[in-house]
Amino acid sequence: MVGKTGAMIALRSLALALTLVAAPGAARLPVAKAVVVKAYPHDPDAFTEGLFIRDGRLFESTGLEGRSDIREVRLSDGKVLRRAAIPPALFGEGIVDAGNEILSLTWRSGIGFRWSLDGFRKLGQFRYPGEGWGMTRLGADVVMSDGTPTLRFLDPKTLAERRRLTVTAEGRPLRNLNELELVRGEILANVWQTDLVARISPATGKVVGWIDLSGLSRPAAGPYTDMVANGIAWDGKRGRLYVTGKNWPQLYEIRLEPAGER
Repeated sequence: MVGKTGAMIALRSLALALTLVAAPGAARLPVAKAVVVKAYPHDPDAFTEGLFIRDGRLFESTGLEGRSDIREVRLSDGKVLRRAAIPPALFGEGIVDAGNEILSLTWRSGIGFRWSLDGFRKLGQFRYPGEGWGMTRLGADVVMSDGTPTLRFLDPKTLAERRRLTVTAEGRPLRNLNELELVRGEILANVWQTDLVARISPATGKVVGWIDLSGLSRPAAGPYTDMVANGIAWDGKRGRLYVTGKNWPQLYEIRLEPAGER
């Protein structure tokens, strides 16, 4: 998801604005503002597509053909401790913790990979229809986004599809769901080309609130439309929430502060 013209960006922004308008009679949704607790260095060359924390270790995936990889990053200083390259013809996308493995997606090739958690050895690959965007875990399921309003629930071992869930915001389908993270029973999703993170009920698919990252994303991205917010990691053991974006020079630990309704 890169290299769009100004006209295409304008049309997409208009479509997203219409998507997020409340349906007649719908209740307004609460908005939380992201407040920075601490900022950490982040590789500005990393076109971030996926992010998660496992036992205090930070894992990230990056995109763009010829530059995509999965990596383990030291949080304190942003140093890349190890990495494994995605085949250069493919555009890397989201990753998910799958026990002793990491699963990774690619954008339009319909090919995903299995990697060993320790060592990043390529263990195999799998296929799926359509595009691959983001992933997270919910109980026994891997949850996958594909840019549509649909979330797919997959068996983590076979990657067979178990069910689908349509995500709606105030009664309307919500497109461009990107990076995913499970936080306190809700699925958080970056909404591509916006400053918003949707808080999604995995039971109903309804958006129950928003997180506004505009205070972080606009200074980080400047005038560059591709440098959008993307990347959410939840350290459940410490109760810490982290966010970053494509080519952002920093990764942030944040806390949420009520900011009204949308």
